[in-house]
Amino acid sequence: MTHSPMAAVWEELGGDPALLSGVSTVVRAGALEARLPVRELARACVGACALAAAELAARRAGLARLPRVIVDDGAVATAFVSERHLRIDGRAPVSFAPLSRFWRTADGWVRTHANYPHHRARLLAALGAADDATVEDVAGVLAGRSAREVEETVYAAGGLAVALRTAKEWAAHEQGLAVAGRPLIERGRPATAGARALAPLDGGPLLPAAGVRVLDLTRVIAGPVATRTLALLGADVLRVDAPRLPEDPDAHADTGFGKRSTVLDLAADRHTFDELLAAADVVVTGYRPGALDRFGLAPEALAERSPGLIVAQLSAWGAYGPWGERRGFDSLVQVATGISVTEGSTELPGALPAQALDHGTGYLLAAAVLRALTERAERGRGSLVRLALARTATWLTDGIEREETPGAAPGSAAGTPYDRPDAWLSERDSRMGRLGHALPPVSFTDGPTDWSRPPGPWGTDAARWV
Repeated sequence: MTHSPMAAVWEELGGDPALLSGVSTVVRAGALEARLPVRELARACVGACALAAAELAARRAGLARLPRVIVDDGAVATAFVSERHLRIDGRAPVSFAPLSRFWRTADGWVRTHANYPHHRARLLAALGAADDATVEDVAGVLAGRSAREVEETVYAAGGLAVALRTAKEWAAHEQGLAVAGRPLIERGRPATAGARALAPLDGGPLLPAAGVRVLDLTRVIAGPVATRTLALLGADVLRVDAPRLPEDPDAHADTGFGKRSTVLDLAADRHTFDELLAAADVVVTGYRPGALDRFGLAPEALAERSPGLIVAQLSAWGAYGPWGERRGFDSLVQVATGISVTEGSTELPGALPAQALDHGTGYLLAAAVLRALTERAERGRGSLVRLALARTATWLTDGIEREETPGAAPGSAAGTPYDRPDAWLSERDSRMGRLGHALPPVSFTDGPTDWSRPPGPWGTDAARWV
């Protein structure tokens, strides 16, 4: 019997399959339409996260039965493009910089990512282009070079460029083979024990992560989506950034709901960081594998020094294989893994209707942390979990069957078609201005329906726990 995508995820998380009967799905035609089963992936990621939250809530509140989980395709589809729905005093954000795009090369296509100033500078330097080069200038340079040569040259300079590949080419690539051989959700348990116990939940909305302290060392979308979800569920999430690497203000506004944001130089302010780490329950990292190792923050080192700590590591390509230490973003992973070919045409490469690898992996990461908290309450030990955008891409292309009939999901009910996101959008005031935003898709009976606080300006909170 073929597992549903949600059942497959729940099994990888180590969850009790009997709990899946507590999930209801509202199916809406038109949500996240694509050639690949994006809607099914999104529904499974959010549903597994909501179920893990309900499970932890029931345990901490002493409930005999789990709260009912509801996965609404409309809420999921809206949340998976939350960055597009963001408004700051009515202004829509700019998602991609001019040099973050597809380019025609002498033998195919390459996609670059240059949203951050340092990535833009490295890209131009690798191409031998001037600092003030225009799109036309870069197009002229790339038109005479091969896609694979551009990929290697730009990556060697610390920039980001990926040649377009078919799914077959990625499956034969050394990194593709390494990724395919790993679980979707890698889970391990350090030998150390001694986790602090969390207090029982007492009254009010069910906040399964209440009292949980989360150090958020992530950037852009996937990692911040995971920690934004943990903040929704009651966790005290403190995002820590280096002062020399400011986050894009729009990206920070979109994924900063429920969190606090501080700035620390890990070399100069190490004592402060160590104090935070000593009292943390969860550390989530989203930097390139190896980038934090010099600070003693490799996942294994963190788990060894802090008994009971849950360490969650997110990467683009996986922390292994020839691309294990490469930077990457959702758009680039789509290009490498054949998704852009599948979703494109004979004239142009394409893209998914959302940055679904980012958002999906973010909800999977949050689900893994929530299940780790439940298991820690039972065994008193921390956990080490790893996810990679490229592994989520392999699951999308090769591990999920597309539903041929709307409403085919187990326990589903038909809803009105998804043509407008209005029902899942909200507005609130903040120190950043009037924010329009997507509501969270993680939903269960008596659970939270919105974040307790809006995002504040980047890096303006104290480096301490609430």
